[in-house]
Amino acid sequence: MKYRLLTASLICLLLNSRAFAAELFIPMDKTGQTNHLKAYGIAFAAMQKGIKVDWLLNYKGGSFGMKDSDELELLCMKRGVSFVKLSDKKYAQIVKEVSGKSFDGQIVKLEKAPKIAVYTPLNKEPWDDAVTLALTYAEIPFDKLYADEVLKGDLDKYDWLHLHHEDFTGQYGKFWAQFHNAAWYQLDQKTMEEMAARNGYKKVSDMQLAVVKKIRDFVATGGNMFAMCSATETFDIALAADGVDICDVPFDGDATDPNAQQKLDFAKTFAFKDFKISANAYEYSHSNIDNSNYRQVLPQAQDNFTLVTPSGKLDAVSLMLCQNHSQNIKGFMGQTTAFRKEVIKPNVMVLGNRLQAPTDKIPEGVTGLRSNFYTQDYEARYIHGEFGKGSWTFLGGHDPEAYQHRVGDATTDLSKYPNSPGYRLILNNVLFPAVKKTEVPTVVMNKTTAPMESENIPVKNNGVKIYPNPANDELVISLATEKIGQVTISNISGQEVFNHTYNTQQVSVDMNSLTPGMYLIKVNGEYAGKVVKQ
Repeated sequence: MKYRLLTASLICLLLNSRAFAAELFIPMDKTGQTNHLKAYGIAFAAMQKGIKVDWLLNYKGGSFGMKDSDELELLCMKRGVSFVKLSDKKYAQIVKEVSGKSFDGQIVKLEKAPKIAVYTPLNKEPWDDAVTLALTYAEIPFDKLYADEVLKGDLDKYDWLHLHHEDFTGQYGKFWAQFHNAAWYQLDQKTMEEMAARNGYKKVSDMQLAVVKKIRDFVATGGNMFAMCSATETFDIALAADGVDICDVPFDGDATDPNAQQKLDFAKTFAFKDFKISANAYEYSHSNIDNSNYRQVLPQAQDNFTLVTPSGKLDAVSLMLCQNHSQNIKGFMGQTTAFRKEVIKPNVMVLGNRLQAPTDKIPEGVTGLRSNFYTQDYEARYIHGEFGKGSWTFLGGHDPEAYQHRVGDATTDLSKYPNSPGYRLILNNVLFPAVKKTEVPTVVMNKTTAPMESENIPVKNNGVKIYPNPANDELVISLATEKIGQVTISNISGQEVFNHTYNTQQVSVDMNSLTPGMYLIKVNGEYAGKVVKQ
């Protein structure tokens, strides 16, 4: 009865205020929003109702704007989401400010609610997965699927897929040494073996590889994949080890290929290269992709990572994925906690990283930690890339609000963390597919690859041609209808590495001095394309 009276009162208030409010503005800054996580659910609900949502990138923490309605206002009130009702004129002023050249941000339109799937065993508890928790708390609908559904082609129904903390190598998380006598481990192994047999595979590792290939094809044809913890590492290991037995006797009944390491094909992977796998069944590690065994573990309060600050007027992708009310994110551990710099491919966007104090380093291969040594002064925590027509994002760690979450720990209660910056990264990725993507030309620079005639096709954007593709050290930029006045090249963090003025229709830019990585090009002040130097 009390709820009915409250609802009726709210509706009356909304009807009385309708005369002077036309736009619903949801601030996402630190002080303006009471529940950041549920705010994403409001934006998603609006799209489900056919309402397009403005994502105001870099404006008050990545705020949302949409046409006002009684239903949306009531939904905000019920879920505890802060909002402001604005007149058309007032909202137009905000749009003008964000769109202006002097503001370091932009507006993207969230057009259609993406169809969401979580790859997870149905017998897992919800608290096992941070993404499932985030979606449930934000009240964003999703489906669960697993190997059976993926192998029969159900991924075609979805726009966005999250990979639960899965071991795609078929080694059951490398838990054998410690837990092979545990009932839960034996049940998991039995269940996976039955599933493999049901789908026509002799080994679980063979089934997992088939699943990985299906997911790879899903991304290649335009899907968006998000993974955390061990799924990030084992997905790429499985791709690299296609056709190679990397599983020891306890996992598949026969020995590992003694030449497995030499047979890995890093050209097949999404994010990582030149990594070394662990073929030891007694070692709780998959490879040296993860920095856990090499990092100096600091006190929890100091174990943080920092988001990059991409230019607001250049590539919108990194900007969307980093929207937050804090650039400093609390660190959190997992089976795969962080990614080592040496194994990350140069075409990968590093969106969040952690710098450690420079000091002596532990030599490669030394096990254990010594308090007076660091093995790395850098680790990546949050990375993103493109594959075919789609994209992928990897976030290291298990749970943004459980520093060292262990098997059997209590469920993370997100009502205690409604403003979690770490969980916002997950929800940024959930909204990402709702934006209509603009294809941006990308030139690959690789000294070992001479341009073939069939590949040497200029890439175009707004009349700008950038070629050859692939290129070696020199990049040619031309305009057909006007002269090039200025060329600016920045790294993914927005730092300028090249700025030169011209007065001609075609210029050559020497890229030899730039270190490997991704760069963004502006021609006459307009974003023109990307360059990946390998």
